[in-house]
Amino acid sequence: MNTRKTAGVEPGKWKQFFATIIINLSSLAYGLILGWSSPMAPLLQSEETPIGSVPMTSEQMSWMNGMLCVGALGILPFCSPLAERFGRKITGCIIAIPSGLCWLLILLAVDYTYLWAARLFAGIAAGLIIFVIPIYISEITGDTVRGQYGSILVFSVNIGILMAYIFGAILRYNIFAICALVNVALFLGGFLFMPETPIYLMRKGRIAEATRSLMWLKGNNKATVEQELSRLQALAKENTANNKSVGFSALFRDRGTFKGFMIAIAMLGGQQFCGISAVVAYTATIFKMAGSSLQPNIATVLVGGTQVLGSWLSTLMMERAGRRPLIMISSAGMAICHCILGAFLCVQSWGHDVSSFSWIPVIAISGYAIVYCLGMGPAPYVVASEVFSSDISGFANSIAMVFMWIVAFLNMKYFPFVMDLLGIDGAFFLLAAFCICTLVFTFFFIPETKGRDIESILDELNGFSGSFRKDQYQRTSVEIIGKNNNHAV
Repeated sequence: MNTRKTAGVEPGKWKQFFATIIINLSSLAYGLILGWSSPMAPLLQSEETPIGSVPMTSEQMSWMNGMLCVGALGILPFCSPLAERFGRKITGCIIAIPSGLCWLLILLAVDYTYLWAARLFAGIAAGLIIFVIPIYISEITGDTVRGQYGSILVFSVNIGILMAYIFGAILRYNIFAICALVNVALFLGGFLFMPETPIYLMRKGRIAEATRSLMWLKGNNKATVEQELSRLQALAKENTANNKSVGFSALFRDRGTFKGFMIAIAMLGGQQFCGISAVVAYTATIFKMAGSSLQPNIATVLVGGTQVLGSWLSTLMMERAGRRPLIMISSAGMAICHCILGAFLCVQSWGHDVSSFSWIPVIAISGYAIVYCLGMGPAPYVVASEVFSSDISGFANSIAMVFMWIVAFLNMKYFPFVMDLLGIDGAFFLLAAFCICTLVFTFFFIPETKGRDIESILDELNGFSGSFRKDQYQRTSVEIIGKNNNHAV
């Protein structure tokens, strides 16, 4: 009998990795649309605009960026019902519809209303992506690789952003859109052949399908599949007994669920309060206002490259350093970078000659990009998918993501207004303060989830001893062991 899992090696981890890469082709497309606005904004606001004959105004540009968040907010109430009714796989496939429509509208645009509609569809795709990918990955991966594979979401988004910066510098407007459409087609063609998550199938009573899914995901390791089937059946039975219907009241059904919900709100909201949406959307504008010595498009490509580097480091470190240390290092690092940039801009606003230090904005934002992607980029999604039981994970995360997208919209729409109100230096000092708040919250309230099964994390949030779940699991496993024999692999 194969016992590789007990030896610390995750059976089938390469198949789990392959499924993770395929679904994250959709997050690559999201990165492309996120990064698209930075190189395209100067073009759309110039006399050579490819859309219509009148340059886009700053107000129109801010609404175009904000429409992405509006689309995400519009779809979020339907994400959990879709994922529970049709499954994680079909919900993932649906991402291709709004994502494809987005790039078709950009390709065929004759006036700016097409771009607003395109960004609305992009937001719908983004809402589905950010909702379903963390859940899908957390439900198909083993405990030893869950965090590492979960961090690939932000890694893929940042690769997409970097590609957008490069495409915007070297490709024509229409060719850019065609390349993005090809990526959407590759995602849909690949993900159609990926398995549904075993835990979803088990909760729906589709045991034979869950077995086939597990056999594929676990590399046909029969011993591991039998053990996992027992665990999933026990978990599904417990979830059914605890809660037959999921609504707002379920968020308060026990201390652990409520604490998990507060953690998800704080992590996903904190991610946006650190200013990432505004920095990505207005990177070129920030460099221009700061008087950087580099051309804005070159500077944005540099920042995009550092984001990819930070995301790569995160995928390496997520299962080594743990979630808590990475989040705290990331929050502290972002606060320092914001303060450095704010101080530079403050000195500049006093009328001092800072031309010999014009490299500081590039270093500060590049450093910000690295430390953001190291922790606060991927970790909130990973942690939010680990602090709920499977029956309520979709609903609770959809509510937390509504808050996240509201904050993202406020950042993208009103960041120019905040810069006018507080000065560009004051805006960055404010973002630094938010980063410090996230650091303090993480230190006092976030549990370490590295390498732990979901059940033990829930026990800690509920204040149970380490043996509680183990005893309960053993009793439930005895009750269902006979059923497993009917579905032997």
